[in-house]
Amino acid sequence: MNSLEIRALRDDAATIAMLTDLLIETVAAGGSVSFMHPLSAEAARDFWRKSLAAAARGERAVLGAWHGEALAGTVTLLLDFPPNQPHRAEIAKLMTGRNHRGKGIATALMRAAENLAVDKGRTLLVLDTASEEGAAGLYEKLGFTLAGEIPDFALKPHGGLTGTLIYWKRIGAAADRLS
Repeated sequence: MNSLEIRALRDDAATIAMLTDLLIETVAAGGSVSFMHPLSAEAARDFWRKSLAAAARGERAVLGAWHGEALAGTVTLLLDFPPNQPHRAEIAKLMTGRNHRGKGIATALMRAAENLAVDKGRTLLVLDTASEEGAAGLYEKLGFTLAGEIPDFALKPHGGLTGTLIYWKRIGAAADRLS
């Protein structure tokens, strides 16, 4: 996708509005991203404001994939961990807008998040995804290793339980040592 630009997102009205729409759309479509359907615009806006405030404090990075003026997708890189875990980061809230799927946006976002984690000196990435209808195939193509599954981990957005798959990947200096 030639015109795709990935950059850190900031808290401004237009960005919050696009993130809000993307989160509501993702949850309505059954995406397991910690929220239940129907998701109110107020709750979605509140989540993104808090998330971007945490990013401004350096506790996370919220990346957006822009296709022209449209926010095509987002991913969050969690960076705030206890003193005994300064070497790791966690991927969260990977979402691609329905009109932008199948174009490599999720892959580009994941690569950007991984590169940012390496730039921040991290050597281990972890993530989880729903057992049903999650993005396991994408994560495995990107070199993540399945650690295991926890059954009945969370409610699906439209009800019913789903398990979660836990993945990890060595990155940066840790990955280089294995090469």
